[in-house]
Amino acid sequence: MKALTWQGKRDVRVETVPDPKIEEPTDAIIRVTSSGLCGSDLHLYEVLTPFMTPGDILGHEPMGIVEEVGAAVPDLQVGDRVVVPFQIACGNCWMCLTGLPTQCETTQVTAEGMGAPLFGYTRLYGAVPGAQAEYLRVPQAQFGPIKVPEGPADDRFVYLSDVLPTAWQAVAYAEVPKGGSVAVLGLGPIGDMACRVAQVQGAGRVFGVDLVPERLRRAKERGVETFDLRSFDDEKELVEAIRDQTDGRGPDAVIDAVGTEAHGSATARMVQNASALLPRKISGPMAERFSVDRLAALYTAIELVRRGGTISLSGVYGGMADPMPMLTLFDKQVQMRMGQANVRRWSDEIIPYLTDEDPLGVDDFATHRVSLAEAPEAYDMFQKKRDGAVKVLFQP
Repeated sequence: MKALTWQGKRDVRVETVPDPKIEEPTDAIIRVTSSGLCGSDLHLYEVLTPFMTPGDILGHEPMGIVEEVGAAVPDLQVGDRVVVPFQIACGNCWMCLTGLPTQCETTQVTAEGMGAPLFGYTRLYGAVPGAQAEYLRVPQAQFGPIKVPEGPADDRFVYLSDVLPTAWQAVAYAEVPKGGSVAVLGLGPIGDMACRVAQVQGAGRVFGVDLVPERLRRAKERGVETFDLRSFDDEKELVEAIRDQTDGRGPDAVIDAVGTEAHGSATARMVQNASALLPRKISGPMAERFSVDRLAALYTAIELVRRGGTISLSGVYGGMADPMPMLTLFDKQVQMRMGQANVRRWSDEIIPYLTDEDPLGVDDFATHRVSLAEAPEAYDMFQKKRDGAVKVLFQP
């Protein structure tokens, strides 16, 4: 089959690789019909290279058609149309039953001290072959895949794999009071969708911050009060501008949908780039102990949120030596929640919104739909924010 493989920093290639096979009774094989390009894929493309191995198959946002099922997968049949969550979990352990499949006790990557494995996402998360491919082996298929009906285009459902539950959890963790205010930092796919989720769940005011004109325009068209980062000389001006809209307090909640590659963190970027240039035998151990994130977005969130408010982190962070302003966090009495989205915890709540009325705007959420053969160019376009790229779907 054809699959997109990681070969080095900013080097991804479509190659011919062996077809996946059933390896365990709880496996299924799907033929991928759509697979998303995620902002967190760009972290692999750029800053998390110490944890990658040449030949790794990328991607973790798939849907498709079941081609084969293992003997211990009673609820799937060949021909079923399914969306596959990005994490691999059993559904039966204490963590899964508590609503935390990202921490599944059956599948945890204990050798790396990490939670549940993820498709296409570094050795830290199991080095599981990913979904930007023609076919995908799905472990723990007795729990993970979400069956969806025939009829609507893939766009209606594919975001159940990651974008929708990640945005949904971001808003849930933000604990925005009914009629309250929330600021979303970063209007890429997750931030954009988090704004939409906050609106349908009853937020009174939703503020969106970005510096990409197309992203700001998309959010503004859906009623988000947007702030162009380029219009302010520094973070303090931005914070004051939003505070002025919230009686001087700041919003009730802030969602950081940017993560480790925040704009404006020059020193941390230099460290990340230097680490990526080191030999893998050196860079991997160093990253596990001394890695740092670009924290500009998180620092802005801490400054911006009102006293007693909540910060929700959906952007991926991977630093092990990040400096945090603990005095400010403690003094402002800020609550902070974070983590990979627990897809199956939220999927049943989300599905009723995936109707023909389309309140979340999923049917036209993608800005680009390209073939798998065009994936290397799509990564470059998405990273450089060219051509209005906000959400890219591969259609193998």
